[in-house]
Amino acid sequence: MSSARFSTFLTQLAEALREEKGPELAYLLKPTSDHGKGLIKEFRNPTKQSLSYYEGSLESPWDEIAIQYVLVVNHCARKRAVDAFKEEGTLVSLFLRFFATNSGWTLPALFSILRDLRDLASDADLEAASNGQDNTANMEEAARIISKAFSSCVTDRQSPVAESRKWGVYYVVGLILKCYFRVRRISLSKNILRAINANPDIPPLSAYPRSHQVTYRYYIGMLGFLSEDFAKAEQELTLAFYNCYNGAHSNLERILTYLIPLRMFRGHLPSRELLQRFPVLDDLYTPFITAIRLGDIRTYDASLDRFERRLVDLNLYLTLEKARELCIRGLFRRVWIAAEKSTRIPVSMFHAALQMADEETSSEEAECLVANMVFKGFVRGYISHEKQMVVLANTNAFPKLADRPTPYALLQ
Repeated sequence: MSSARFSTFLTQLAEALREEKGPELAYLLKPTSDHGKGLIKEFRNPTKQSLSYYEGSLESPWDEIAIQYVLVVNHCARKRAVDAFKEEGTLVSLFLRFFATNSGWTLPALFSILRDLRDLASDADLEAASNGQDNTANMEEAARIISKAFSSCVTDRQSPVAESRKWGVYYVVGLILKCYFRVRRISLSKNILRAINANPDIPPLSAYPRSHQVTYRYYIGMLGFLSEDFAKAEQELTLAFYNCYNGAHSNLERILTYLIPLRMFRGHLPSRELLQRFPVLDDLYTPFITAIRLGDIRTYDASLDRFERRLVDLNLYLTLEKARELCIRGLFRRVWIAAEKSTRIPVSMFHAALQMADEETSSEEAECLVANMVFKGFVRGYISHEKQMVVLANTNAFPKLADRPTPYALLQ
């Protein structure tokens, strides 16, 4: 039983393969393409058996890939996400057989089908969760399949540099890291990063498309943040932010979500102009930033309580809780200014300021907080315990936060 639409689809595939048109091949394999909708009408309830008529119509594995495509689009149309993901997984595995023996012209198609695989895995996990089943199995399987694509990219030893499959390395790695982060299997990222470091013949990251660089740097920054390598995290997230396309608003917001608190510890508070561009971040961070500027501990603590659930979900609660010391520094600096920047200020003045800020602290606790500020480099001076006096440096008694030699020390 021949199908006119499917015959046309096969002809288009053959032409794209013959002329090595990667973008056209990517379009032909996309489940949401217009020709896919036409094939849904052509085949009402297709199975591999009913489509076996077309086996051999294209050189292997493309006859099987074409049949898989019909199965995928039909499952997608009928909202069967788990089945669609399984068939797409088979399609990708078949494509990788072809990809491993060809050059970089196939990369646009690879990127497209891997992205579709990840999206279908996400839909499949949602469907599984609604049925009370494991809600990460499909995304984990997607990561496993995409890792095979990484191996095919990184092991290209024959293609000329300009046509190498290695130009797909960082895009594919970005997809794998997205999968790992989605299912909270972040520890698995070490394996893929180790594989990159073990292949020095991969072109430098700066030679890749900017979008590949930004995604990779974002996830390296996030891995640094979660492993408490904050200097590395700030460096990578900063590079990701400045290289990110200005129109990619959601990506910029995702980067700034973690870059802003890291920069806060360096004394670089975001401007109003920046925050106004990102209303979600403005709502989250402005109360904390205002409290730090004013040394308003009461408002800072209230903001921690108000945003606790949200900060915990973002893995930011402990970071913002530790940033409370910036607020205490601001309060003590206001005490210093109120004392006309005297080099000798009684501990009782700092104690009174803390009490006014609703801090239920004893005089001894106030003295301890001042000592902690000195120890961590927020304040230059010392405490005369006997005279209950804080003796401050004549110059630069409250150093700029950016001048501290170890700005992330209090995060450790």
